[in-house]
Amino acid sequence: MSWKNIAPLREALARLDDASYEVVLADVIKISAHVDEAKIYDVARALMPWRKGPFEVCGTFIDTEWKSNIKYNLLRPHFNLKDKRVADIGCNNGYYMFRMQEDAPKLLVGFDPSPLYKTQFDFINHFVKSEIVYELLGVEHLEFYEEKFDTIFCLGVLYHRSDPVAMLKSLYRGLDKKGEVILDTFYIEGEGEMCLCPESSYSKIPNIYFVPTIGALKNWCLRAGFSSFEVLETSVTEANEQRKTEWIEGQSLEDFLDPNDASKTIEGYPAPARVYVKLIKESK
Repeated sequence: MSWKNIAPLREALARLDDASYEVVLADVIKISAHVDEAKIYDVARALMPWRKGPFEVCGTFIDTEWKSNIKYNLLRPHFNLKDKRVADIGCNNGYYMFRMQEDAPKLLVGFDPSPLYKTQFDFINHFVKSEIVYELLGVEHLEFYEEKFDTIFCLGVLYHRSDPVAMLKSLYRGLDKKGEVILDTFYIEGEGEMCLCPESSYSKIPNIYFVPTIGALKNWCLRAGFSSFEVLETSVTEANEQRKTEWIEGQSLEDFLDPNDASKTIEGYPAPARVYVKLIKESK
C-alpha cells in the first residue's frame, strides 16, 4: 500500500479523540476509554488486514490472523530487556514491542518499511502513548542506524531474503559488543546441512527462498560471524495460532496446506515448522 493510498487512513487517525485511556499489555492488548466506539471500529476496519495481535480497542476486538501472544509467551523465558537497547526487525504493527515494555528497556525501535503497519502501530499507540520508535526502514538499513543494539528480535523475516547470510551479517553489524539476536525462521527436519529451495512458492508464499535444516541454519549464522548458536524452541504452526478471521483479507494457514494431508503444504513440501534460536556476538 502506497503513501497515496494510506493518506485517508492517516487523516482518520488525526481525527481520533483524545481521552484518558486504561491500557492492559497482556496476551490481548486491551485499551478502555469512554469514547465514540463506532468511530474506533470504523478506523480499525479501514486499517485491515490485521496480521499480528490480538487487540481490544474501546470495545472493538481485533481478532488478528496470528495469535502473536503464543510466540511471545514461548520466547518470554529466554530474554530480559531491562535497560537494554532493543530492535524488532519486521515489527509489523508493533504487538511484540508493546509487550516488551514490561521489561522497561532503555530504547525500543521497530524497523518495518510498510506504511500500513506503521499506521496500525500509530493507531494503537494513540492510546498506549509509548515511547517506542517506529522506523520505516528494512534490515538492510540496520547497520547504518544511529544506535547499536543490545538485543535484536528478527521473527519471521529470514526466509523472505534471497541472501540469508547477508541478512544475518546485517543483524551482526547492528549489534553492540556482546549483543544477542533472537531469531525465528522456517526449518525442515534432517540431520544434514541442506536447504529446501521451493520452485515458485512455499505454503502459497512466493518470496520464500530457502528453508534450511537446523544444521544449515547454524552454519549460516557462524559464517555471518556469530560465536554462539543456541536452539531455544521448535514448533509446528497450527490452526489455533494462524487462521482466517474477519479482520484479514484473503487466505490463511488452512488454505496453505494440503487438504488431504496437513503435514504437507499445498505444493507438497513439509508443512511450516519454526525454530527459535539465540545468537551471540562476542566482543573483539
